[in-house]
Amino acid sequence: MNRKKTDFIVKAAVIAAIYAALTYAAALLNLAYGNIQFRFSEALTVLAAVTPAAIPGLTIGCLLGNITSPYGIVDIICGTSATLIAAVLSYLTRKITVKGLPLLSALFPVIANAVIVGLEITLLMPEGFKFTAFLICAAEVGAGELVICYALGIPLYAALNKTGAIKHLR
Repeated sequence: MNRKKTDFIVKAAVIAAIYAALTYAAALLNLAYGNIQFRFSEALTVLAAVTPAAIPGLTIGCLLGNITSPYGIVDIICGTSATLIAAVLSYLTRKITVKGLPLLSALFPVIANAVIVGLEITLLMPEGFKFTAFLICAAEVGAGELVICYALGIPLYAALNKTGAIKHLR
């Protein structure tokens, strides 16, 4: 295996491991699952604007993090799909920046999780799907995601950029 492939695999694996560990840390505080969630791991979604290795890294990390979800296999599939979609869109828009920050890229995890996880939670409610309930769940999931992506993710990106670590991640 050549060095480029090895670097890609290592970066993806490290991102996956950190994402899963941070999700479990949030779960210990009851912040990782449900309609109101603040997964610290979602700050890492900004890495999709830096390296394509973040796409499998975030996706696998989410899958591992969702293994302990109270929503079971549905969350493993839906949550992981939301993360994959968001990571791909974030990577594709990585060059669109505001003052050097990937503000658009950070928006895709918010939208994908609000819609997909909001729908998932609503469909799993005992009373079944109700559009008003979906709007509320989507807004709650989206609000938590927005806080994490912009209050933690963007500062993380800025710090990595300031220290020069971004160059090593590319």
